[in-house]
Amino acid sequence: MGEDSPGELIQLVSRLPGKRVLVVGDVCLDEYIVGRAQRLSREAPVPVLEWERQFAVPGAGANPALNISALGGFATIVGVVGDDEAGRTLRQLLQIPGIDSRGIIIDPSRGTTVKTRVMAEASLRFPQQMVRIDRQSSRDLDAHIGDQVSAVVRAAAPLADAVLFSDYRGGVVSSAVVETGAEICRAQGKISTADSQGDLFKFKRLNVVKCNQQEAEAALAVKLDREESFQEAASSLLGRLGAQAVVITRGGDGISLLDAQGGSAHIPAANRSEVFDVTGAGDTVIAVLTMALAAGASEYQATCLANIAAGLVVRRLGNVTATIEELSVAIRAMDDRGDVY
Repeated sequence: MGEDSPGELIQLVSRLPGKRVLVVGDVCLDEYIVGRAQRLSREAPVPVLEWERQFAVPGAGANPALNISALGGFATIVGVVGDDEAGRTLRQLLQIPGIDSRGIIIDPSRGTTVKTRVMAEASLRFPQQMVRIDRQSSRDLDAHIGDQVSAVVRAAAPLADAVLFSDYRGGVVSSAVVETGAEICRAQGKISTADSQGDLFKFKRLNVVKCNQQEAEAALAVKLDREESFQEAASSLLGRLGAQAVVITRGGDGISLLDAQGGSAHIPAANRSEVFDVTGAGDTVIAVLTMALAAGASEYQATCLANIAAGLVVRRLGNVTATIEELSVAIRAMDDRGDVY
């Protein structure tokens, strides 16, 4: 693995629009309640927030689809929501160009996953998260709902350039669903990728499997505390998963990559000085990486581009996306600074 010129990466960015990705995942509604910290409560040692605004955005498995759409691609989402107000809000928010949400199945027996973040504003430059409240069912889907998910995947995968599995431990991304999509990808020469907070070992024989440092440590029951340990962990995962490449994201320490040909790389974080909110950064990584692979990039090129995109979205609040123009500007700026890709 070697360095890529900025011209090569900008050319890669220009090939992203038009790529079609099937996103199979645990979708959720991310709620933000923002208030201004005025004083400490007399009831407990906590700040009292004066409500200022609140908003909601698609999150978890829906966030990669937003990233794909923002980069000019087309995302088809397969997921499950409840027959409730949160589910209706989420489906409404996904009615935007570049996203087909008809694969979202309504299951009256479970509630829509909602993650509520309470944010405090004061004299700080950026709101600070005080607490997060999750409402989520992690039980397996009922058999007939699981069959519906597999049926949608079976129908939609042949129409896509790539299939992306986004596992947030919500029950949608079962072993059966993964094998359904992965088998089609293998048979038809399509890209398959996964980003998992759950069981990594159900993602067998995909192009790329991504996890973060904590997820890799949990999967392998090891502590990744030195540079060599990341490559050893990636090698172990690569062998057990039969993947073409394994990507381990490391927060401010960048990304480790290992491919099936023995190539390895540590890609430094593209942005360490302006990190305000890491929410959704992993979703951006897997979305951009998947699109880049579908556009013909190598695993190394795709990971470099995904790393740059993640460096952009952590500068803003909530689940946000990078655009083609923002990526191109960031690549040129890195070249001007002499940064290594």
